[in-house]
Amino acid sequence: MSRVPQRAVLALGSNLGDRLGMLQGALDALAEVPGIEVIAVSGVYETAPVGGPPGQDLYLNAVILVDTTLPASVLLERGLAVEGGFGRRRNERWGPRTLDIDVITYDDQVSADGRLTLPHPRAYERAFVLVPWLSLDEGATLPGRGRVAELAAARRPDSVVTRTDLRLHVPVAG
Repeated sequence: MSRVPQRAVLALGSNLGDRLGMLQGALDALAEVPGIEVIAVSGVYETAPVGGPPGQDLYLNAVILVDTTLPASVLLERGLAVEGGFGRRRNERWGPRTLDIDVITYDDQVSADGRLTLPHPRAYERAFVLVPWLSLDEGATLPGRGRVAELAAARRPDSVVTRTDLRLHVPVAG
């Protein structure tokens, strides 16, 4: 029995190594996963680290929209596997990382199991998620929190710098 595709919002970030290469590599790797179709990708944004140790490099961030037939928990597992493939190590909370992939929303699903909380519990306060997401969908809403446009306006959107010199490309379906 095939599942009906669900729309998910994923946030990508990197502040170690070839940051743009990490984001594009993640995008390409996610697009190769059976059951995931990349629908749209935001521009690339640069932001200061939030939390974690001082002295970290700036992040590159992007948001992608995917349609997926995978359950939310499996989508998370695939994202974690892609992170691992790009050298992600979880040594300290909010520490520097080669790649971070967060499941922000999975349709309008709201859940809080031990492994995956939907929507992402801190998405509403993260301009580096809200601003790129808003660029893809001006009418987006974050379940339980409201319109992304209003949330972004309240979270220092000026701290998210658009990098017009950098671009990610939606992988061509093969």
